[in-house]
Amino acid sequence: MAIQDIYPTALRLLGRPVLVVGGGPVAARRAKGLLDAGARVTVVAPDASPAMAELAGAGLLSWEPRPYRASDVGGVWFVQTATGDPAVDAQVAADAEAQRIWCVNASDHEASAAWTPAVAVVDDVKIAVNAGGDPRRAMALRDAVATALDAGDLPLRRRRASTGTVALVGGGPGDTGLITVRGRRLLGQADVVVADRLGPRELLNELAPDVRVIEVGKTPGHHPVPQSEINRILVDEARQGHRVVRLKGGDPYVLGRGGEEAEFCRQNGVDVEVVPGVTSAISVPAAAGIPVTHRGLAKGFSVVTGHEELSEVPARADHTVILLMGVGQLRDSAASLAQAGLPAGTPVGIVENGYLPDQRVTIGTLGTIADQAEAVGVANPAVIVIGDVVRVSPFAPSHFKTADYSTTAPNKPRVLTA
Repeated sequence: MAIQDIYPTALRLLGRPVLVVGGGPVAARRAKGLLDAGARVTVVAPDASPAMAELAGAGLLSWEPRPYRASDVGGVWFVQTATGDPAVDAQVAADAEAQRIWCVNASDHEASAAWTPAVAVVDDVKIAVNAGGDPRRAMALRDAVATALDAGDLPLRRRRASTGTVALVGGGPGDTGLITVRGRRLLGQADVVVADRLGPRELLNELAPDVRVIEVGKTPGHHPVPQSEINRILVDEARQGHRVVRLKGGDPYVLGRGGEEAEFCRQNGVDVEVVPGVTSAISVPAAAGIPVTHRGLAKGFSVVTGHEELSEVPARADHTVILLMGVGQLRDSAASLAQAGLPAGTPVGIVENGYLPDQRVTIGTLGTIADQAEAVGVANPAVIVIGDVVRVSPFAPSHFKTADYSTTAPNKPRVLTA
């Protein structure tokens, strides 16, 4: 059988009787696939492998423990033979042919009336690959296509009207390689993307030309699109049958108001999925080699967004404090922590534009960091890390006495210290 002789199609076997002849591992795999398609499976084989016996024992199929008879093919829609005995398989195939029933012969793919492709499922897309009767080749191609779909490198976007949905996707700190596979896939399926100013913005350039991008980005003290309007946009677009992706920086549920958006969607009858992201609170310090916990230095950490909350966190150098969106209040935050008892010499690191080409790290102490930040023009987006863990950064000096320690290199941050 040449590849040109094949007419690709897909069978709908839901509720229809099919026959599997053989009880070994190959027959069990084929029976499982037929069950997944909703077929009513009867197996004829003197013996059954553990996998086949398990399916039969669970009542998922009917097993007749005996040799094959020609009458077994009567009244079925499809036959799979995989006995391991070429003579028996050939007889089954001949009997099926005589009754015009499609039969897959596992012993002889050249003589088989039908082939079973290598199959993978990504969302509601089923990939089936035939490769000239070479199953290993077919599986390798199948896996490559499935991986590309998972990564969002191939278009999964629907072209026909469907029920609208919303996905709250955490895009991570901004590097396109740090979004999750699930998030990347959903972005590739989107009809509408409601985007923050942070997150993996470069991925927006890869969207199809007809995908609408609605910008709702915020900056500290400037919210051109109120949260209530963002909530309304998500629901309205989904109700029009669109697949909506709310692309957010970091993680939707870590100071990202994702909980409010998900709740509003559910209250208005819109299906919503939340895709976790790599939160900037942890990932951006890591970009500068700063762990938020470290054995012997810190066992816990707190994430806050302003100096008002600092009275609630432990004022100890061995408890890491992470400030998000805190550049504008840095001086007040440092004063609050000092008043609470944190020593003025406590290390502080500020990481701007984490993982991006213009990433910059400023390292100082609680007593000096506000002046340093003003001197070099530190600006958001930035993450501020306060605590002894800052000493672990490879860019931090062994002590904090050097007046001007700096280094620059391609794709590496500039480090300023007190």
